[in-house]
Amino acid sequence: MSDLAIHGGTPVRTEPFPAWPTSGTEEAEAVAEVLASGRWGSTHGDVVRTFEDEFAGYQQAEHCVAVCNGTLGLTAALKALGVGLGDEVVMPAYTFVGSATAALMIGAVPVFADIDPSTHLLDPAAAEAAITERTAAIMPVHLAGQPCDMDALVELGRRRGVAVVEDAAQAHGAEWRGRRVGALGDAGMFSFQTSKNMTSGEGGAVVANSPDVGRRLYAQANVGRVPDGSWYQHEHVGFNLRITEFQGAILREQLRRHPGQTRSRDRLWALLTSLLADAPDLRVPRIDERVTAHGRHLFTFRIRGLGDAERKTRFVRALAAEGIPVSGGYVGLHRNNAIRHEIHTITTMLGRPQPNPEL
Repeated sequence: MSDLAIHGGTPVRTEPFPAWPTSGTEEAEAVAEVLASGRWGSTHGDVVRTFEDEFAGYQQAEHCVAVCNGTLGLTAALKALGVGLGDEVVMPAYTFVGSATAALMIGAVPVFADIDPSTHLLDPAAAEAAITERTAAIMPVHLAGQPCDMDALVELGRRRGVAVVEDAAQAHGAEWRGRRVGALGDAGMFSFQTSKNMTSGEGGAVVANSPDVGRRLYAQANVGRVPDGSWYQHEHVGFNLRITEFQGAILREQLRRHPGQTRSRDRLWALLTSLLADAPDLRVPRIDERVTAHGRHLFTFRIRGLGDAERKTRFVRALAAEGIPVSGGYVGLHRNNAIRHEIHTITTMLGRPQPNPEL
């Protein structure tokens, strides 16, 4: 123990990790071209529109709408699919806060279902058990880039008559049985926040296959306008979620880089997994054989017997001292006081019992 860097020993790694995000002359030239054009907003240029077409093709979807961030992209998707005040959205508790925030922003109620501990992904059986007569949508989260069991979840949505909205924020390029995630359900969101494998600093996109859903997504991102409508033709109540042509220019170049970067991540993932294979009590998530491409956004693992939050914090600090920065992971949203308060406010206003009464 005295050899540990946290106790004054020599760190096992002193070389800094590579910086992220990465860019080159391609991004710089693309941004300069937009600057010179004078068409900086996406309503007056065609760079964002071109990216939407390219990204839709990349994710094997028919429609794509770029948005200002992933959280509001999820909100737009839910609203486009008819989710509203008092409706329930079943989702895992182990996810980024934005998954729940997206529902709460339109007065919908997140209902938390358990995950499969071997994958950290939404358990289809737990999701079905959480469905009530008020459920309007299920939100699978492709955590760390690994697709959920979309066979089971899409079938569940169809059988129970609820929408399936994929939170694919971390799953660019991921595949389930040879099909890219995002449009496997009714709609799916991707994030381009600065840490993501494809980034413009901030931003997101929502994809879908249905033309009707595509039109409603467009309206939600464009203050209720309709495709090919006039400037003041607002046929819906919607947000302004547009991104700029500068972001579109960066994203087009990031999209070109993504396949090669994913191949590199695949190689490094395999190497790291092999190096950790004999580490006692360390477990990496099981990858379903039907996952034909992994998004490789995060390398997650569990330490058996690590125990409570305090011990986890000490473990994270000890690794950081060795030059290996890691995160302790999310705190379950069922424990988040802000989320719990907002759920209580909505359900009280509607005069109904709060879901997940064990909160």
